[in-house]
Amino acid sequence: MKVVVAVTGASGIAYAKKAIGALKGQEVSIVLSQGAKLLAKGEGVKLPEGKNVYVEKDFFAPFASGSNAADAMLVIPCSLKTLSAIANGYGDNLISRSAEVCIKEGKRLVLVVRETPLSPIALENCLKLARMGVVILPACPAFYNKPKSIGDMVDFVAGKALDSLGVKNSLYKRWENGKKQA
Repeated sequence: MKVVVAVTGASGIAYAKKAIGALKGQEVSIVLSQGAKLLAKGEGVKLPEGKNVYVEKDFFAPFASGSNAADAMLVIPCSLKTLSAIANGYGDNLISRSAEVCIKEGKRLVLVVRETPLSPIALENCLKLARMGVVILPACPAFYNKPKSIGDMVDFVAGKALDSLGVKNSLYKRWENGKKQA
């Protein structure tokens, strides 16, 4: 599966790191916003580097075109600025353009929105995108699995995001018939 993972300037870069690390076996391209680069320093997280890592102004990335669209895209964490750009068709950078390609080509798009509380504008943007088939996945960890660390809570959100992409993972304990499942 060809997957684009976009990392924006919303707090929660650790979610992206965990999701990217769990995408082994997939063809992964990563897009980093300028805000993500600044925030990663503040959160003490090292961002990925390499030939499959793109900057947000690189419109020549292969997946920026519908003729070479990714199979799925994950925006994790998704800032409200990015949410708004995607919802309103403002493809001014590689992240919003690639998301637009996913929507127009009928590909899976998952946005891990990381903001609280949400304004009526953000909620309307979420609803607009959800009606188009975009998965809106707020970064809300569960507690039924009795997390013992922040890492456990990060694993839950990243695992749910990967589930929504259709990528099998074992990052978190699942709930089944009232019992925790490993």
